[in-house]
Amino acid sequence: MYWFLVIVVFLLAGIKTEKPKKYQKVSVIIPAYNEEETVAKVIEVVKKVSFVDEIIVVNDGSSDNTEKEATEAGAIVINHETNKGKGEALYTGYKEAECDIIAFIDADIFNLTSAKVEAMIKPILDGKTDITKTKFSRASGRVTELTAKPLLNFFFPEISFEQPLSGQFAARKEVLKKINFEKDYGVDVGIVIDADVLGISITEVDIGAIEHDMSPLSDLNLMANEVVRTIIGRANKYGRVVMIDDIGYYIRMSIVGLSLVILGLFTIFFVKFVPLTVGVIISVIGLIIAIYYIVKVIVKSIDMFRKTPRGNLIKSFVKIHFPMIISILVLLLMISTFIGAAHFEHGVLSIEPNSRNLIIYADNTPSDNSISVRGPYTIDTAIENESDIIRMPSDAMMTLGLGLNDTIKIDGDTYTINETRPGETDILRIPIHVKKALNVENGDVIQNSRLNEIFSGSGITHKHQINNTTVYEKFIVSDRYRNSSGFEVLVNNESMIYSNGIFKENATYDIALDGEYYTSVTFPNDKSINYENNTIIIKFEDTNSTSIKQPLTSGNFLSFYFES
Repeated sequence: MYWFLVIVVFLLAGIKTEKPKKYQKVSVIIPAYNEEETVAKVIEVVKKVSFVDEIIVVNDGSSDNTEKEATEAGAIVINHETNKGKGEALYTGYKEAECDIIAFIDADIFNLTSAKVEAMIKPILDGKTDITKTKFSRASGRVTELTAKPLLNFFFPEISFEQPLSGQFAARKEVLKKINFEKDYGVDVGIVIDADVLGISITEVDIGAIEHDMSPLSDLNLMANEVVRTIIGRANKYGRVVMIDDIGYYIRMSIVGLSLVILGLFTIFFVKFVPLTVGVIISVIGLIIAIYYIVKVIVKSIDMFRKTPRGNLIKSFVKIHFPMIISILVLLLMISTFIGAAHFEHGVLSIEPNSRNLIIYADNTPSDNSISVRGPYTIDTAIENESDIIRMPSDAMMTLGLGLNDTIKIDGDTYTINETRPGETDILRIPIHVKKALNVENGDVIQNSRLNEIFSGSGITHKHQINNTTVYEKFIVSDRYRNSSGFEVLVNNESMIYSNGIFKENATYDIALDGEYYTSVTFPNDKSINYENNTIIIKFEDTNSTSIKQPLTSGNFLSFYFES
């Protein structure tokens, strides 16, 4: 029995035991130049961090007691005989450190705490990133705001750290092997740029407030020069100058060429007073320029991509040239619109762009949408056994003032309006004899604004129904939009019709009740009718609008039917 319990215990222990993480040795490098007052305090703080295994102070040619203070505080001290610069000091410490993770901390920080040091190193220990750089609660320095940030935003827009020159950072030693250490103040920004371009993960860590000595103006001038030199050098090395200068110029010239093509096409199709030859010449010149520079963009881009580490290059390319890329896409879309309107038939190439029709309704116009886009519509043959039906898109119905199951009279014959079939949003299916009467053929593309011309003279009967009352409104389609007046029909104080029409001054319009002529209304006089306990009011108003609806002056303009 005991041996059975022992086996169970071992099995459970095997299930719950996780493989321990590989131990990672951590070194802290502290570059110091004449920092006798603070270096020991910084070392004492770092020693309190439990996972720090090694502290190295690189004494960069100090003329004070920096070496003595660092040694007495318990750090390994490496001396430079002369002051070689921060970058050289960091590189010396990096080469001497025997570790997996290195943290670089300035020696002049007055208020450094172990929590700040831990915040730098912990994300790397936890495997969340390869490099951490710090940001802290202090207004960004003049070098950062006046040089580093503007240049980084121009050449490396994907780098958006708040403090790219913070000075305190940590990294895996193996990734630092891929990075070129600058010998001076450019080391910080150089590491940030190299990591970004090489695709090394880098995270900005907030370590709170930092207090240290402010550099004199002479040092700031030197720092600014070295930071600028580093950023410009990296921009050249990683193809960003080529990307912005050469490729940027080619892209701009491509846009010029495409714009000329669009200008030429618009001149050909829409500007009548400019000779056709001029439009063609402009389009051809634009096409040549566009093709030439687009080819140069492609060739130069391929060459740049071959020579430059990939990393975030594509992301940076898109960010730098995003406005121009959008402009090119818009221009190409516009050109494709003209190309898509080309038809070749019987040895003849025909190009007839058909635009959609933007409709913006007035506030008092009845519509579900204040703005809509309609058309164009393609003519096709009616479905079999639908010789008395016209299938019409809903947008076309709205333009003509029609609704489902309304009727339209064309060339003496009456046809019922039906909706289009699924998937045929802009198809206008018309019986053969109607196509002849309207002088249209299969495949014809009709702009929404031309519908009234096509159906000019057709008689429409539009049905309105509320509760037990039905009203049929009859009008003729005008060949063009004309000045119109609004009219409203109320039945028992309830509005049934609110619309516009082309009314003639002092003309009379007949009213029928339950199928029989009853009275007439004279425009623009309002009319009130009492019929079998029903009150009908017809009101006119000046709406300062236009319409294609011509109300019938012969025959019944409005026919009312009341169900008991």
